[in-house]
Amino acid sequence: MFDRHSYKSRWRARCSATMVLAITILACANRAAAADPRPPNVVVILADDVGYGDLGCYGATKVSTPNLDRLAREGLRFTDAHSPSAVCTPTRFALLTGQYAWRQPTGAGILSGEAPLCIATTQYTLPRVFKAAGYATGAVGKWHLGLGGDGQGGAASKAKTDYNASLRPGPLELGFDYFFGVPATGDRTPCVYVRNHAVVGYDANDPIAVRYGQPIGDEPTGKDHPELLKVKPSHGHDNTIVNGISRIGYMSGGKAARWIDEDMADVLSREAVQFIEAHRQQPFFLYFSTHDIHVPRVPHPRFAGRSAHGTRGDVIQQLDATVGEVLAALDRTELANNTLVIFTSDNGGVLDDGYQDGSGNDASGHRPNGALRGFKGSLFEGGHRVPFISRWPGQVPVGESDQLICHVDLLATCAAIVGQALPKDAGVDSFNVLPALKGEKSQVRDHLVHHSGGYPGALSIRQGPWKLLDAGGARYANRAGGGAQLLFQLDADPAEEHDLAAEQSERVKELAKRLAAIRQGGRSRP
Repeated sequence: MFDRHSYKSRWRARCSATMVLAITILACANRAAAADPRPPNVVVILADDVGYGDLGCYGATKVSTPNLDRLAREGLRFTDAHSPSAVCTPTRFALLTGQYAWRQPTGAGILSGEAPLCIATTQYTLPRVFKAAGYATGAVGKWHLGLGGDGQGGAASKAKTDYNASLRPGPLELGFDYFFGVPATGDRTPCVYVRNHAVVGYDANDPIAVRYGQPIGDEPTGKDHPELLKVKPSHGHDNTIVNGISRIGYMSGGKAARWIDEDMADVLSREAVQFIEAHRQQPFFLYFSTHDIHVPRVPHPRFAGRSAHGTRGDVIQQLDATVGEVLAALDRTELANNTLVIFTSDNGGVLDDGYQDGSGNDASGHRPNGALRGFKGSLFEGGHRVPFISRWPGQVPVGESDQLICHVDLLATCAAIVGQALPKDAGVDSFNVLPALKGEKSQVRDHLVHHSGGYPGALSIRQGPWKLLDAGGARYANRAGGGAQLLFQLDADPAEEHDLAAEQSERVKELAKRLAAIRQGGRSRP
């Protein structure tokens, strides 16, 4: 006879055993995943000339930046982050090497499009940190660290880059597996893309010649033929015309390889997304250095006229869309939860930077650097205090941090993330700020040196709330005359309106002494 109660008891027992087995298997899988998780991917997005006040999440109201605002909502927004220099090339040098660019002559100034590689191929670099940990490494976007030369960082090489030959050494010789990008800047010749060691679309029957200082070839220039320009220069930038825009420097040839400025953001974002998708099955490091919002500011038609801050604001919104493409790729590939994304800028914001794009007389009320004093190139805070947002779900908390950090810290910080010990002579100015990224309140940096003006350059030092511009730095900040040191207490005076050097003479001496020791000592981190 069928015993219904006995059957139900046996059925419940079997279900219970099955459930226990499933829970056990799941628990074992979770323990295994916890013991041996896939290393996190790292994406560093370095924008160009984006100031502290240029994003909605930093107070901007005349531009719309929904993707960057989303990144800030989902991550940690820093309010005291700095570029190591107030201009582009030295910031990039320091970010990739963990060493201030002013310590040597080749990477401390703004490079031309014919300069050799300014980082020695023997130097320990950020991509090499990841290579040592088994990562795929890629660089996409603006390079501006030179190509070719002798591999010694340009110190002994006077050779100019030959764009008709193999462009080595370059990013690949510094630890990147893949490179696609702009050799220098959009306002400098040559106006071509480079993939790995070669010009994209190169035609041997139309060789490329590049020269700075003296004209080359017979192509029209902005100086002689302003009627051919769709964007006119305001100062300089009047040499060879490419795509209706005159540049710094001259070039001839390479007609089929020349870029179209309006398409550049799309071209670069597509390359960045393709790198992510191609390496979705392995840990990767992507250094994505956008060209936006550097001049010439020539937005794609779908962004033109869309902001309340003129052309410059349109390009900010184009940059935001580029970031959105990267975030969407991480979501689509289900990598977002295991990826550290960092967004920042190479220096402070600037309005008129060489072209008549409306920024010089902008009346929108938008302030590129918020309430900070100074612009790109200045040692005042507006020259180097920049947006810095980090997102790493489960590791980086949501909120805001007032920790003092700098791009030069990425080398030591990423080494800590992937468990690599730095060689003794590597990253001499790089601090491990991973505790700050994780929201810890304990101080990660007690000082920072700011730079501008080439080599040896003008310097200032920050220690706690105090900031001293040395004699050279004071002259550069003022842009004329003077020479006296300047001292500011940033917690009480973030706009640097009140110079306290005269009444704080002992503090001036103390900070000047420490700056001299760092300058002469060859390293700043312990």
